[in-house]
Amino acid sequence: MSKITEKSPKHCANKQAVNLHKFSKKIYIYLTTLILSILSLIFLVWLILHPTKPNFSLTQADINQLNLSGQSLLNSSIQLTLQSNNPNKKVSIYYDEFLIYASYKGQKITPETAIPAFYQDHEETNTLSASLVGKEQPVGPSFADGVQRDQRTGKLALSFKVMGKLRWKVGTWVSGRYRFVVNCMTVMPFGPIPSPPLSSTQGSHCSTTI
Repeated sequence: MSKITEKSPKHCANKQAVNLHKFSKKIYIYLTTLILSILSLIFLVWLILHPTKPNFSLTQADINQLNLSGQSLLNSSIQLTLQSNNPNKKVSIYYDEFLIYASYKGQKITPETAIPAFYQDHEETNTLSASLVGKEQPVGPSFADGVQRDQRTGKLALSFKVMGKLRWKVGTWVSGRYRFVVNCMTVMPFGPIPSPPLSSTQGSHCSTTI
């Protein structure tokens, strides 16, 4: 009598389940390794290139109008010129959004003005001009008092703030959007009698936060 060696259906099912478990485990390990390798490569490239944030400087600010209409409404007209520099040798920049406004002692004195989106190549410098015009812009009661004090000291300090979004470009790879903020400040000679136009020409460096 021959020995029966045929395995039962239950035994075969158990063996198939074990094989599927091992296969799924191999696939999981393979995908995890692949994802970690890609992330490590991206991180390594980022560390090597390490994009430096752009530099901005205020080169010209002209006040053509700055007067109160009533006690709390301001009419203003300011012409502004900025320089933007990309210090990176291998990374270019897309500026997708670029909004700028003027403020005085923390009070916003012009609406936000948009500068059209632009592309900045490696180590490139661009000159940006904007007309900041505010009509009956609401200001606090401290505005007039602050201007009078500045008239007595002979200096008027204004701040300019840029808010926007940029993307880094390395070869054909383009990053996601990053928010950035630029703060600039200028001090203009300001006599005892307000008589725009006032002008400030300087190459003051602006602070940039990303």
